[in-house]
Amino acid sequence: MMESMRRSAACLVIALFLWPGLAVRAQSDLHAPFDKLLDLYVRDGFVYYQALQKDRASIDRYVASLDIPRARIDAWPVKDQEAFWVNAYNAFVLRTVIDAYPLRVQRSPDFPTKSIRQIPGAFEQLKHRVGGQAMTLDDIEKNVIAKFGDARLLLALGRGAIGSGRLRSEAYQGSSLDQQLALVVKECATRVTCVKVDRDKNLLEVTPLVSWREEDFVQTFAAEGQKMWANRSPIERAVAAMAYPHLFFTEKEYLAANTFQMKYGTFDWRLNDLTGGVPE
Repeated sequence: MMESMRRSAACLVIALFLWPGLAVRAQSDLHAPFDKLLDLYVRDGFVYYQALQKDRASIDRYVASLDIPRARIDAWPVKDQEAFWVNAYNAFVLRTVIDAYPLRVQRSPDFPTKSIRQIPGAFEQLKHRVGGQAMTLDDIEKNVIAKFGDARLLLALGRGAIGSGRLRSEAYQGSSLDQQLALVVKECATRVTCVKVDRDKNLLEVTPLVSWREEDFVQTFAAEGQKMWANRSPIERAVAAMAYPHLFFTEKEYLAANTFQMKYGTFDWRLNDLTGGVPE
């Protein structure tokens, strides 16, 4: 009896010792098919939707693999959870688009003809099976991803639009998530669709994505800007602090002078479709 208990205890110790590595490998294996799809069909944030549509069996298999018990996901390390939900969101966006591709009917005059917004209920009504639940894209963003309290994750969401965060040609992995998200922020700060410094107009223009989730951006970045922009509103401090490390020297000088006005730009809802060439 005692010998059996010792063996069980030894097995438990070995399992606990090996578990982190096994968990990392399991996560990597889970997202490997999506990583391959993104590498094949995504270039500089744009997607070969026509080609992806012809390979829809591959994305369908990956999406089906995401419907695992929520309790299992919640037991993973936080970074693995974050990577899982961002990958899930991005995969569901891609499948939503190819389900309706090519987009030719303008159902709403408020958006371009070729836009994910022309798909009825794309974000707020269409449901996807993930984590043992049926969830919309808005459910995933608002009720899961936003609750992690890291605005960088919101910039990592590819919303099927030119104005969204740049969809990467690789899946997110918990083991490298911080490095990947650091690049997401850098890309945002250096793309005029996300951050634009206009010294002639005395203007710091930022994507309206920030206005949709101001509290999250304040929580993530505002403290970094307290010293340089103490007199500014929390969201102005957050945006300036987020962009500052990645700007050109002259742009840094301009922000440091603290005379800028901040405004939200217009979101570009045109489909990020590379089929036939980059949209002009």
